[in-house]
Amino acid sequence: MTRGMAGRSVVIAVDGPAASGKGTLARRLAAHYGLRHLDTGLLYRAVGIKAATSGQDPVQIAENLEFSDLSDPGLRGDGAAQAGSKVAAIPEVRTALRGVQHRFAAEPPGAVLDGRDIGTVVFPDAPVKFYIDAQLEDRAKRRHRELLDRGQQSIYSRVLQDMRERDARDRGRTVAPLIPAKDALRIDSSSLDADAVFRQAVAYIDRVLPNLVKRSG
Repeated sequence: MTRGMAGRSVVIAVDGPAASGKGTLARRLAAHYGLRHLDTGLLYRAVGIKAATSGQDPVQIAENLEFSDLSDPGLRGDGAAQAGSKVAAIPEVRTALRGVQHRFAAEPPGAVLDGRDIGTVVFPDAPVKFYIDAQLEDRAKRRHRELLDRGQQSIYSRVLQDMRERDARDRGRTVAPLIPAKDALRIDSSSLDADAVFRQAVAYIDRVLPNLVKRSG
């Protein structure tokens, strides 16, 4: 099993826009190195959906969020994504959820977290940071296929427009905008499959953290 270096918890940050492949990469890296994984976007989606359906203050929801709230399969839909993107622009929500993310990653041996501000705001001192990106049209096609594969209705033109609007919100917000960390390894996944992105990431981690023990096999 993987152990953090010198018994410490290791944090690997994976940032990027929607449907760039960051989630797939983060899950594979966590499995490869025996680390825990957190899709931080689910935190915001859970808050957004609860706020929209209950009318409660999203800040209060964020302060009382439980990890069990992330098991709702409805959080994977585009409606939840849009709701999450909207509450993510609220500074107090981001502050509350930052504490949740820190508690998650503090448990040894550490964690791989994917989101939009992991390497820039949540864990600016993470030893390994990635920024995964792809062309907007390529990302929209991926999300469209994803939704269809899940048996959900999807219209490509609507997915494209929703993603364009979401990108604008994520990159234009005044608090923790979506930008690459200066020391992040940037990977453009537009013309790469998941295996190629994974190989690049593993090669980089093994150079930066040579003492990070991999899972057997």
